[in-house]
Amino acid sequence: MPRSLCSSLTRALDEVVTVEGWIHRRRQLATVTFVVIRDRSGFAQVVVTDPAIRAQAAALPEETVVRVTGALVASEKAPGGVEIIDPMITALGAPAGRQPVELWRPTLSATLPTVLDHAALTWRHPARRAVWTIAAAALAGFRGHLDGIGFTEVATPKIVAQSSESGANAFPLDYFGTPAYLAQSPQLYKQILVGVFERVYEVGPVFRAEPHDTARHLSEYLSLDVEFGFIDDHRDVLALLRDTLAVMIGRIGDTAGGAVETLGVELPRVPEAIPVVHFAEALELVGADPAEPDLAPEHERALGKWAQAEFGSDFLAVEGYPAAKRPFYTHPQPGDPRWTNSFDLLFRGLELVTGGQRLHRHADYLAALAARGERPEQYSSYLEAMAHGMPPHGGFAIGLERLIARLLRADNIRYAALFPRDIHRIQP
Repeated sequence: MPRSLCSSLTRALDEVVTVEGWIHRRRQLATVTFVVIRDRSGFAQVVVTDPAIRAQAAALPEETVVRVTGALVASEKAPGGVEIIDPMITALGAPAGRQPVELWRPTLSATLPTVLDHAALTWRHPARRAVWTIAAAALAGFRGHLDGIGFTEVATPKIVAQSSESGANAFPLDYFGTPAYLAQSPQLYKQILVGVFERVYEVGPVFRAEPHDTARHLSEYLSLDVEFGFIDDHRDVLALLRDTLAVMIGRIGDTAGGAVETLGVELPRVPEAIPVVHFAEALELVGADPAEPDLAPEHERALGKWAQAEFGSDFLAVEGYPAAKRPFYTHPQPGDPRWTNSFDLLFRGLELVTGGQRLHRHADYLAALAARGERPEQYSSYLEAMAHGMPPHGGFAIGLERLIARLLRADNIRYAALFPRDIHRIQP
């Protein structure tokens, strides 16, 4: 008999059905045993009254994988309003071992280290599974939106000959006797590919050897990168970012509503125009030293509260970051090269996205590298693209785990990473 998913059982009322999945929970009463089966779609309740089948169920612990065949009947108290009676139960593997956490409980109350150490199991918990269901919906929205407006998905190398931003923050490795690095971002490659496809995006891991042991940093995370040509300035980039986020959040609401409900997530409204403040004004708003080259986390939190009070917005763009704090390829602000045509997008008081306009003239790159004491030969392939006609262009990068953690209002980004990597953790 073909397998039915738990979520589709209502369509087979009063028929014999087969479900396959994990034993989520067993409740043994005096004359009846209730077995709850979990599959990728949800739950199904099985009612066992036959003594032999009850004994069999008693020997199959939670998380054992089984096949159950039985008659489907209506039941108001059962998941989905139906339950399977008179079942035959077949174990599809050995009985599961003892669980380090009780996955059948509605709330996973284990500490974060326990959750992460046993990720192979804890991701099975419905509340944990819901986290990545939301993340997957966001990814689908990201890809779908950009595919629909003429972008091409690309895949760039993760082993590179030089760091794209700062060698001090790159993981070095030995590449067949040649020094190499794990890529900090696809930045240089995605700019090169603007000269091929005009509009590109990539979903891929990036690696940061930053010795941060905080609730907001990972050493490896999933970056959603976008780059496109023929722009006027960084405001065009911000406009595309706004539309992309709106579609991503809309996709979560449309396709991951069950996960949103499970976690009690409050999805934000993306305003038609994201409010923007200049970096210099942002420092003034938070009472920071006007010579500060960057925003501290407490500044971001204060600006998030200000944006909510002033505009009713969970989002705020801070533009015009100092040139000293931006990579060499960042376009200066016209008329005042102290600042740049770049921005950070804050979401609920936390930096979520960095974006902006890039240089596109070869001569400007040579001048920018010389000003920083870097040799053009280190960037020969990159500069070759700039020397042969590149349009004004720009882009942004969204850290997926940071976005999801902020959507969930989680107090640690590691809750949103499938198998997080940080300065302490390289397993599982």
